[in-house]
Amino acid sequence: MNESYKPEFIELRKWLKDRKFEDTNLIPASFPGTGRGLMSRTSLREGQVIISLPESCLLTTDTVIRSYLGAYVAKWRPPLSPLLALCTFLVAEKHAGDRSPWKPYLEILPKTYTCPVCLEPEVVSLLPKPLRAKAREQRIRVQEFFASSRDFCCSLQPLFSEAVERVFSYSALLWAWCTVNTRAVYVARRRRQCFSAEPDTCALAPYLDLLNHSPGVQVKAAFNEETRCYEIRTSSSCRRHEEVFICYGPHDNQRLLLEYGFVAARNPHACVYVSQGWDCFWFLSRG
Repeated sequence: MNESYKPEFIELRKWLKDRKFEDTNLIPASFPGTGRGLMSRTSLREGQVIISLPESCLLTTDTVIRSYLGAYVAKWRPPLSPLLALCTFLVAEKHAGDRSPWKPYLEILPKTYTCPVCLEPEVVSLLPKPLRAKAREQRIRVQEFFASSRDFCCSLQPLFSEAVERVFSYSALLWAWCTVNTRAVYVARRRRQCFSAEPDTCALAPYLDLLNHSPGVQVKAAFNEETRCYEIRTSSSCRRHEEVFICYGPHDNQRLLLEYGFVAARNPHACVYVSQGWDCFWFLSRG
């Protein structure tokens, strides 16, 4: 079902047009089984570039450095991780509401996520043992990430009339962490001294990140240094008014649920994790 008429998508397309992006291939739509995604306006042929998003639309650490947070990031020691910089910016912009220039994009982001780290402990306890262990590791990692953010977030108090403890709450940073973890594309950035040595490779790509995953498709996706656009080229054809998919990688369903919050039907990479005391064996799923 076409959703391009909805106010949030009208505002998003206006916002993207102001940043030099107009798409003639895809429109937002709702699909049974996958929910919100992008639908082809016309038939797409093999090898065609289905979307080319200008650098001006990407949300990266460059965006953070150019913002009001830039001076705080630059002087903070020890240097922030690129991930914490992105998450802090997302929370601050969401808190800004109508004042945020990123509001049209923030409005179409999920309000909640279904990764195991977001689930109640009693729900996690129902997961298979190997996945349950991974989910607990993920929760500990996010809790440590939140704890590591405290001092830097407190330094931002001059920017807010409200207490930063309320602005940068655990739930707010969890939402931001999930947003980056589930939606970012790979765009390598040059190393800056104001960031830690962790790879600076995450970029949020408005509109493009509406594309859903299918393990059965192949695409080529990368940042084009010549056009300064993030481009996706399909390796298969797609008929008019069909959902257009990309592939997030050759992930089994445990990895998909852990990192993205969903599982894929008829996943050729599916496997079953079997715990046997001291060891863990992998068996290919038969279906």
